[in-house]
Amino acid sequence: MSGRVVQINVSNGGVPKRPVPAARVTRDGVEGDRQRDLRYHGGPDRAVSVWSLEVIEALRAEGHPVVPGGAGENLTVAGLDWDAVRPGARLRIGGEADGVELEVTAFAAPCPIIRGNFTAGGFDRISDKHHPGSSRVYCRVLRAGRIAAGEGVALRASGAGAPGDTGAPAPGCYDSPR
Repeated sequence: MSGRVVQINVSNGGVPKRPVPAARVTRDGVEGDRQRDLRYHGGPDRAVSVWSLEVIEALRAEGHPVVPGGAGENLTVAGLDWDAVRPGARLRIGGEADGVELEVTAFAAPCPIIRGNFTAGGFDRISDKHHPGSSRVYCRVLRAGRIAAGEGVALRASGAGAPGDTGAPAPGCYDSPR
């Protein structure tokens, strides 16, 4: 299945992440993005966070004020079967020969710092354990390169495992003050 990159999001630490038209993706993450507490964010297995525009739109239809980048994802994508984007799946962004390749490593446990994106602060609404198919995912970078908003995204393989989201907020994930 294929989709597209709707938005690339970066920040100097914390949320919301703001859109940029293009960025280089390395094994360390998206160029221009930073996390303040590397115990809980970033690192090789959490280098890039990806989330579905369709999930964001469904949440907005439920009354949540979430927007692309608001929950801290680096890449907002559309057109993928989000239920198939799970640990072990691979995403190729851009061309076959020169595109970026990511491997989903885990569902991203929701963090209290993003509560402002959810009605009554209900940030657990994007916990995969409690609401399968609504979580952001963390990825490692298998092939680095430059990406731009509007580029194609191909789902290359489907994963079987589901590590990451235990249903509890990520401990110590207060990335920036609210």
